Amino acid sequence: MKHIDFYLDFISPYAYLAFERLPEALEGLSYSVAYKPVLLGALLKHHGQLGPAEVPAKRAWTYRHVLWLGHAHGVPIEMPATHPYNPLPHLRLAMGTTADGDISRHVAETIFRDVWRGGAEAGDPARLAALAAQLPAVRDSGGDEAKAQLKANTDAAAALGVFGTPTYQVDGRLFWGFDGLAMLRAALDGDAWFDGPQWQGADQRPGLTRNNR
Repeated sequence: MKHIDFYLDFISPYAYLAFERLPEALEGLSYSVAYKPVLLGALLKHHGQLGPAEVPAKRAWTYRHVLWLGHAHGVPIEMPATHPYNPLPHLRLAMGTTADGDISRHVAETIFRDVWRGGAEAGDPARLAALAAQLPAVRDSGGDEAKAQLKANTDAAAALGVFGTPTYQVDGRLFWGFDGLAMLRAALDGDAWFDGPQWQGADQRPGLTRNNR
């Protein structure tokens, strides 16, 4: 049985779509999953990237694209009333349900669907309180332990090279994005391509630097 670390932030519509499609995409394979919440904004900052919503033209495309993907793949999705929004309350609620930084699929599903179904304001205090009441709590989601665990998850992901969500790690390999699910399945299924030069050597070539552009 293969093990997957699934790095997610509830602010990411692609992470939501990938979460919903994962069981179907990997149907028939033997695997386990650890769902690991991380702060996407911190990963972007670590790698010197802007988020899609920080580039106006990319923001417009991203929102249309994810709504299309939901339509095309039969995944219910509506944009929250405000996006981007502050995902920390949702991430800390998730951290309140775990003692080790990994959350259950039930917890991930409950939070993702609260954000990405219904088109409401994700950060509304009354909605957050109602969401918290649905989740099993093992520690204070607003306490120092939960905050430290989220930071630890994020720091560990950054150290591995995770630069966005969703990212899946299997056997030391990272796969990124909703469209990476097909590639993830092939790797889990033992496709020999992943042991060949196209995977191993794809990035082993010089690129332009700031000085020679």
